[in-house]
Amino acid sequence: MSNPLRIATRKSPLALWQAEEVQRRLAAKGVASELVQMSTRGDEILDTPLAKIGGKGLFIKELQKGMLEGRADLAVHSMKDLPAEFPPGLHLAAILSRENPTDAFVSNLYKSLDQLPANAVVGTCSLRRQSQILDKYPSLTLKDLRGNVNTRLKKLDDGEFDAIILASAGLIRLGLEDRISAEISVDEILPACAQGAIGIESKTDDTSVNAILQQLHDDDTAARVLCERSLNARLGGSCQTPIAAFAELTGDQLSLRGLVAMPDGSSLFEASGSDNRNNGVALGNAVAEQLLEAGADKVIRFLAEQRDGNSKQV
Repeated sequence: MSNPLRIATRKSPLALWQAEEVQRRLAAKGVASELVQMSTRGDEILDTPLAKIGGKGLFIKELQKGMLEGRADLAVHSMKDLPAEFPPGLHLAAILSRENPTDAFVSNLYKSLDQLPANAVVGTCSLRRQSQILDKYPSLTLKDLRGNVNTRLKKLDDGEFDAIILASAGLIRLGLEDRISAEISVDEILPACAQGAIGIESKTDDTSVNAILQQLHDDDTAARVLCERSLNARLGGSCQTPIAAFAELTGDQLSLRGLVAMPDGSSLFEASGSDNRNNGVALGNAVAEQLLEAGADKVIRFLAEQRDGNSKQV
């Protein structure tokens, strides 16, 4: 390919790191590339929780538009931000090897969640994290926290919060792993679907680009991530519904744990299952069905009705 590949990316430090990582891996394959930085609504609206303004899809729509308009050849995303459905003409071309998928407890005063005193203020904008924390630590006070990683850390350092919860992967990638007070076990907080994985989106019919991107694809990560995403898709997951999923691969055996909760932690449903790695999508659907049969359907329906009611009032 004579011209450099154009990589669409958001402008945040973490998004740029991810795009530059793809750039490094392409360079290792002898492929030149350049970054095309774009602004998204998710980056511009920082004073409102994501769940109230349209969810994580706000981070990627401009990048997708850039590809469809011919301004970029591919886009790099955090897989946990990528909706289940793609616009016509676009698809998921590759998934990179996964970084640490856990959540991180970050505090200047305390070492872990169980050390926090009653009414301590914890910052996170994730309903998934909020629901699981309140289920186990109902005396804590949860407040929304938006902005890029450095902005969130500054708010902690300025004393606005006693602790904040971030993705371990983001801190590690930015060289900020020393800020992690404790890595939160998946038994305490189940991660978001596909957390820690980077996905590359491209045009479906661009065969030359797709062939190049396949060289960056990690099969083991894909088996886990696609299994988690199938659970999320079956449940109709979005930022507005606390859904978590975590798949592990042992040899050819894939195991999956899933969770659906009320944002306030008052109801929480869990399910699990296992199957051959080649049946990951079916496994995700099966665990999702277990969750629905256990009562998660009532949570999903209630939150959907609440959203519809709020939208009618706007």
